[in-house]
Amino acid sequence: MTDTNPTDLKNLFQNTLDNEVLIGLYKKMLLPRLIEDKMLILLRQGRISKWFSGIGQEAISIGVTAAMQREEYIMPMHRNLGVFTAREIPLWKLFAQWQGKADGFTKGRDRSFHFGTQEYKIIGMISHLGPQLGVADGIALAQKLKNTSRATAVFTGEGGTSEGDFHEALNVASVWSLPVLFCIENNGYGLSTPTSEQYNCENLADRALGYGMESHIIDGNNIIEVYTKISMILNDMRENPHPVLIEFKTFRRRGHEEASGTKYVPEDLLDYWEQRDPLSRFEQFLLEENLISSSDIENWNKQFKQEINDGLDIAFAKALPQSTPEQELEDVFAPHTHHRVEPQSSTQKIRVVDAIKDGLEEAMDSFDDLIIMGQDIAEYGGVFKITDGFLEKYGRGRVRNTPICESAIVEAAMGLSIAGMKAVVEMQFADFVSSGFNPIVNYLAKSYYRWNQKADVVIRMPCGAGVGAGPFHSQSNESWFYTVPGLKIVYPSSPADAKGLLIASIEDPNPVLFFEHKALYRSVYDHVPDGYYNIELGKSLLIMEGTMASIITFGAGVHWAKKLLEQENLDVDLIDLRSLVPLDKESIIKSVKKTGKVLLLTEDNLTGSVISDIAAFISEECFEYLDAPVMRLGSIDTPIPFEKGLEDNYLPIKKLKELLKNLLKY
Repeated sequence: MTDTNPTDLKNLFQNTLDNEVLIGLYKKMLLPRLIEDKMLILLRQGRISKWFSGIGQEAISIGVTAAMQREEYIMPMHRNLGVFTAREIPLWKLFAQWQGKADGFTKGRDRSFHFGTQEYKIIGMISHLGPQLGVADGIALAQKLKNTSRATAVFTGEGGTSEGDFHEALNVASVWSLPVLFCIENNGYGLSTPTSEQYNCENLADRALGYGMESHIIDGNNIIEVYTKISMILNDMRENPHPVLIEFKTFRRRGHEEASGTKYVPEDLLDYWEQRDPLSRFEQFLLEENLISSSDIENWNKQFKQEINDGLDIAFAKALPQSTPEQELEDVFAPHTHHRVEPQSSTQKIRVVDAIKDGLEEAMDSFDDLIIMGQDIAEYGGVFKITDGFLEKYGRGRVRNTPICESAIVEAAMGLSIAGMKAVVEMQFADFVSSGFNPIVNYLAKSYYRWNQKADVVIRMPCGAGVGAGPFHSQSNESWFYTVPGLKIVYPSSPADAKGLLIASIEDPNPVLFFEHKALYRSVYDHVPDGYYNIELGKSLLIMEGTMASIITFGAGVHWAKKLLEQENLDVDLIDLRSLVPLDKESIIKSVKKTGKVLLLTEDNLTGSVISDIAAFISEECFEYLDAPVMRLGSIDTPIPFEKGLEDNYLPIKKLKELLKNLLKY
């Protein structure tokens, strides 16, 4: 930042704005400053639990928000109070949020600015910082596809630019020419780590060059510069969609949060930036230009303080959350009523891979707002050719090749959902989902519970062993996600189920992980109904019926068990779970009560597997009906090896007959 003499105000504020705009900007900065002053008092009194101060940085939040259109989404961080006040969110509602009240935006389930509001087009952060940037890509993509001529703004600090999500989001935005305004508040410190230890380039704005993006450096403590330059940049972005990276030079004058303090900051550095306070400098300029008077300032202070106190009185009177475990569980998923669409009588005998393609195509025909994204899915048709021909039929807008950046694409899918669209993401292999794990488990899974925002996203997961693909292309990794509330998990075993369950998953407004076993893709045939039909999630299928025992499994395990039962002519219930979340507990209990013996079968390695949890559930719910211990069978606890013999030793198939025999004899 240029070391401008703070008293040389006319030179500092190169003004082309009319008086009404100038005064409006001043008042918009004054309100969050006064709120912060009050919050610091309440923090010391123990009446709020935590505070992240943006004192001295108001010009950025206010300048950007004032330049944005009302219907354009803004994605702030925890030091951007001015975004919320400039969008005129009722103060009592903000205060109730910070106090964890039932009438806050998150019903007490999350704190500070960890929320969103569609009414005010503000999408708040999560603590992991980075995913916010990719979500902005998705919102901007939706705006571009809808031809709204709107931009999207997203904030991060200089520390957040070190995260992989930042680089992935910039790359996607540039490749897709998305109208995203990436705003870096260069605060000087990431908690206590100075910028000299965070990056080794002179300016963060220089990183835009590597992504083929436009960038600008702006004095973040000069409200006129922020507002005028951002207004011009946004007007250009709306007319010619493209991303822009902004580095705001500013400084965090208080602690990362108040408890951490600022002892690590040299005193002269704090003094330097205090002299460049955006509010006091702008106030002095307006006074010297005779645009406002001291009595104006006094009156505005009095007015805003009264509004703050009135809002606090309302918020303090609001009730704390009163809930029950049943209500909390009910709010994990967005409501969805399954409306059964019966299958047609006409069928085709096709493979699993063909059925998935049919299901995806039926959904694309039925939902005009459905976008599919993934590596090599357009011209190439995907590595398994499931989307072959889709590009020609649906166009590049809806069938999108992506860079190799699983995290940003999952985040973009979430952004599409926020903007009212649907998304299907193809993981090239389910193993690669680890690169997109964070946004799945911390953003998609938690958004509805936190602030009633659906995540209308299906992630297709080609998975499984038996094809000699080794440890990075063969995992059945459903257990990674089974423990995370807010995710639905579907795992079909037949072509007809694959099609109907995929359509139902896309209908569902909640995040669904849709596992597709690669070894079944071209080896299993079935008579699959033509046209559009669905199968309700959470309903298992009784494949074979018997009285001697129950085998409960899913995916490839269904075929292993069915083959054995047919060969041995055994009188056994064979249940295909089809959905792991929601789990058809009723059918499990019914079968176990009937047979008294149960074998749970999975391809996953046994430790920490889904069937281990189901075994515990059966032991609790059906103990008095059991005539033998609950038996589990899964793969051994090693990574999946490549060589065929080693892979066979890894998988549990050869052990199934003996274990079932022992169970029946027990």
